[in-house]
Amino acid sequence: MKYNREIKNRLSRLEGQVRGVIKMMEEDKQCKDVVTQLSAIRSAVDRALGLIVAKNLESCIREANEQGQNTEEAIQEAVNMLVKSR
Repeated sequence: MKYNREIKNRLSRLEGQVRGVIKMMEEDKQCKDVVTQLSAIRSAVDRALGLIVAKNLESCIREANEQGQNTEEAIQEAVNMLVKSR
């Protein structure tokens, strides 16, 4: 699977969010503000995982179809990846 610019940009934004939380901690910001930002990061990571798994599934199904193979295995692998990410 090739990782496109969209996915890389998402991860770059996440990196920036994490740096922002570290800065908040260094500045002794309120706990609730830090937790709010960490929660936002977790949500963004979940969305990035979903996007990567979806793109991978799409790619695997397309490849299986081109080779005349059953797509059931690719779908099961994607489901397993999602379950593991939880």
